Amino acid sequence: MTPRILITGAAGFIGSRVVSAALATPGVRLRLMTHRTAPDVPATTAPGSGFETVYGDLADPASLRGSCDGVDAVIHCAAQVGSDEPTARTVNDHGTRALVDEAVRAGAGRIVQLGTAAVYGRGPFAALLPGEAEPAPASAISLTRAAGEKHVLAAGGAVLRPHIVHGPGDRWAIPGLVALLRYLSAAPAGCDARHSLIDVETLGRALLGAALAPEPPAGVYHVNHPDPVTCSELLSTVLGELGLPWAGTEIGLDEARARLAGVPYAKHHFEMLTVDHWFADGRVGRDLGCPPGPDFRTSFAAHAPWYREFLAR
Repeated sequence: MTPRILITGAAGFIGSRVVSAALATPGVRLRLMTHRTAPDVPATTAPGSGFETVYGDLADPASLRGSCDGVDAVIHCAAQVGSDEPTARTVNDHGTRALVDEAVRAGAGRIVQLGTAAVYGRGPFAALLPGEAEPAPASAISLTRAAGEKHVLAAGGAVLRPHIVHGPGDRWAIPGLVALLRYLSAAPAGCDARHSLIDVETLGRALLGAALAPEPPAGVYHVNHPDPVTCSELLSTVLGELGLPWAGTEIGLDEARARLAGVPYAKHHFEMLTVDHWFADGRVGRDLGCPPGPDFRTSFAAHAPWYREFLAR
């Protein structure tokens, strides 16, 4: 049987990678939901392309009616990640509930959601496994993401929670680190706090794998590369691969805090980096059929040209 999959957020940073992975998988037919722009994949209207596009807006539950008819699985990648809390609640919480209700009504056999490890709060988390900690969101936006996840889990679906996602199209994670490094004008040394990362192509394959796995996955999965990266290694890799001018300069953590004293936003992010955010889960390869992909140094070296061009703009 040819599986039919609906993907929300198909034009986004991660959703577009799910689309690419699906188009490279023989026998998969796609329905791509968009509410604003055309999906970021080639030939979206070409006959025989293996997919169709449908309009649907999570902020307008009536627009979702019929979107899940005839599909075997829903991969929900759409989310509101900005600072507008009312819109985030409308989209992430109420919109996800409406989508789940529609998927259940239509008889879609699987619901897979792109979640986020941010729902756990500020940490520290050392080799944290699913089920070892309850969500404790530290921001209003993360609170809405956690609320949306509950609807998927209540319907027997699977939620995949990455921590830091990097790769072409990332306008937040690595660019945010670069902004922090500009304030510091150096690489902080001696910070052994560990962080989980995953490159965006691997994450896209994992989400697709959850929709196609022989046994339907359910519950929470932590999807990251199995080897965490220390804060010092993370920042030094970014400095070195992007050729930033402060690559040869190191400062201690106390000096870094002193330099950020007048920049509360940057200091907050730096303090987050100095605390373990390491999320473990040995089931991903087995249950989702997705190998871990390259380690951070290798994958970031491949992505560095895109980041250099983006940052130059």
